[in-house]
Amino acid sequence: MEGLIEYGYWGLFLGSFLAATIIPFSSDVLLVALLVAGGKAVPAIIFATIGNWLGGMTSFGLGWLGKWEWLEKWFKVTPEKIEKHAEKIAKWGPWLALLTWLPGVG
Repeated sequence: MEGLIEYGYWGLFLGSFLAATIIPFSSDVLLVALLVAGGKAVPAIIFATIGNWLGGMTSFGLGWLGKWEWLEKWFKVTPEKIEKHAEKIAKWGPWLALLTWLPGVG
């Protein structure tokens, strides 16, 4: 938290970006922490929104550029595993998608 206060809005931006890409956590916690530390709401929301948006676009771009061979080599993910999880997503996806709207979860 001290780093967040030290880096302010740019720390929030970076945290929001990372939360939307490679680190699975909720950037809502960072936003609230910055506001509690005395940050102003409008700039904090702008920095968090832009960070999340750019992180999401980065994730999309990585997925679009990615190749199956890379997934199998670096992440040990096989097409069979993807198919297995696709069945679970087809069954539970709508309910799990609702959870992404909860603060601290999604």
